[in-house]
Amino acid sequence: MRRSELEHVIRASSAVAEDNEIIAIGSQAILGQFPDAPDELLRSNEPDVVPMNKPERSIVVDGAIGELSAFHHTFGYYAHGVALDTAVLPSGWRERLIRVCNENTKGAIGWCLEVHDLAASKLAAGREKDLEFVSTLFRHRLAIAEILAERTATLPIANDRRDALVQRVWALVARVW
Repeated sequence: MRRSELEHVIRASSAVAEDNEIIAIGSQAILGQFPDAPDELLRSNEPDVVPMNKPERSIVVDGAIGELSAFHHTFGYYAHGVALDTAVLPSGWRERLIRVCNENTKGAIGWCLEVHDLAASKLAAGREKDLEFVSTLFRHRLAIAEILAERTATLPIANDRRDALVQRVWALVARVW
């Protein structure tokens, strides 16, 4: 996925959801902060999106412009309408959202997770592809281990799991360097 494609999904999601603000919470949210992110981080062809003011309309987005829709067949990418609780996010994440609004979004506002909030969410998900995503952030120096450890320490999960994830930050950094 490219930044222009994310902007298109923001515009289309906004129209379908009848909500001028869309939150991107999946891996392609990286394009908010890093429009020219490395290809290794852009393997997905769908951003996970939630209408900010009408989150219940995520299902409408998914049905209208989601996987296997006419939108998907036409453009080769699509929106994955999800619930906000799909991602485990650190405290204060809303205050750090990256705004995407330009001519290509036609006035719709995309709100993308800040890189460390995105990485903390990926650590919480814990799938191999998520850990590789975080390692790639470190390899390309797009994330700072100290900040990620701080954010991870505020995830709303059990203390022992949170502590283990903070340790995983340091293990991933050591693996990269």
